[in-house]
Amino acid sequence: MPEVVKNVIGKKAPKLKGITGDGTELKLDSLKGQWVVVYFYPKDSTPGCTTEAKDFRDLYADFHQRNAEVIGVSRDSAKSHANFATKQELPFPLISDTDEAWCQAFDVIHEKVLYGKRHMGVVRSTFLIDPDGRLAQEWRNVKVSGHAQAVLDAIPAT
Repeated sequence: MPEVVKNVIGKKAPKLKGITGDGTELKLDSLKGQWVVVYFYPKDSTPGCTTEAKDFRDLYADFHQRNAEVIGVSRDSAKSHANFATKQELPFPLISDTDEAWCQAFDVIHEKVLYGKRHMGVVRSTFLIDPDGRLAQEWRNVKVSGHAQAVLDAIPAT
């Protein structure tokens, strides 16, 4: 189990791998040498998660201009991710974290309350990893509006 990276700016990102919506394996450390945005969201095809994904999609070319890759992560299946990515025309990979390894490593599963009922769920969070593979910034309890732009603004222009 990778070490948790919560609140440790400058710490090496965990060595994680996962299956994307298209069935390929993605290793987080294979992206070293560029900025990496890892954003966690609760569920495919829900209103807030769809808006967030579309915001990252619409700014994707700008992220690439800053030598940055975007990765979305949720506990949904690879098939669900494939459908979601196709429907929303997402140009970046979505990691299927059904075993919660990514969620646990980044400490994004916490108790939530929905309609008065308590449950464990993914807290919308984003992490920026620098080209050396270290955690540069984190955003927790993210509000979707304007968030993708704020993440882009945190990456130095090249």
